[in-house]
Amino acid sequence: MRWGADKYRNFLECSIADMAFARRPRANWGLRTRSLELGRHTLAMGVLNVTPDSFSDGGAFLGAKAAVERALTMLDEGAAILDIGGESTRPGAQQVSAQEEVDRVVPVIETVVRARPGCVISVDTYKAATAVAAVQAGAEIVNDVSGLVWDPEMAAACAELRCGVVLMHTRGRPADWKTQPRLRRDEVAPLVRRELNRSLDRAVAAGVERERIVLDPGFGFGKTGEENYPLLAQMEELLSLGRALVAGLSRKSFLGLTAAGPGGAALPALERGNATLAATTAAILAGASVVRVHDVRPALEAARIADAILVAANPGAAKQSR
Repeated sequence: MRWGADKYRNFLECSIADMAFARRPRANWGLRTRSLELGRHTLAMGVLNVTPDSFSDGGAFLGAKAAVERALTMLDEGAAILDIGGESTRPGAQQVSAQEEVDRVVPVIETVVRARPGCVISVDTYKAATAVAAVQAGAEIVNDVSGLVWDPEMAAACAELRCGVVLMHTRGRPADWKTQPRLRRDEVAPLVRRELNRSLDRAVAAGVERERIVLDPGFGFGKTGEENYPLLAQMEELLSLGRALVAGLSRKSFLGLTAAGPGGAALPALERGNATLAATTAAILAGASVVRVHDVRPALEAARIADAILVAANPGAAKQSR
């Protein structure tokens, strides 16, 4: 027997309600001079690597002119945040001094801020000296991939700067990733939660206000291949730490391996767009409020679909936000 439209609609609504999707927290993320509303709509953080050796676009935007043009394009496509980095953290990448990192990112930040005074810029660095210079140049956020671990001065610097802070989880150093012991599937999410909680405690103890902090599970950072999937599947558990979540899955190598299929060679970084959209959508449904992406426009299109699903799954929360 064929279903009528009303019966089919009721079936869909009940099916969505029965599916397990995250209840994202609604919060204002305190930055240096303003705040961003999180949880109502997914925000895109556009990736801008001002480096010669980043894994997916190294060298493409090393010059200040090319970097600024790319930054303005991402803003035009809807990026709420630009995440600008001057040192690659991929395995085998060459470490650079704080001064070289500053020389790469500060001119770009200054130029973009002059061109778009209302834009929000994040500096991707684990060095306190770079963070200070970038914020003084106009950055609103410090995104530390080490979770305040690699530079003992970073926590105090962020507290003094009174900027927004992204604490990301990294397991070991990039040079260790190929040789460090593998994790069981049931170990990954608890380890990330435990160590992110330590980073959060470290930041608060140094004087960083909790409302200025968001957390990033650090997909691909010290998690090899299949270890990333249980982390993504259980990411909602990280919301118990009381902070909003950022997810950076764009073009990650583990996506290239899975998308290639059994026995296939990993897809090159620039061919991982479809896999990125799938993983990014999953991350939003698992609780991410901000997604860090290389390709802003398609990511935002996927995010709008995921946001609509979350509204359908949690209609009460949607009404409260109006």
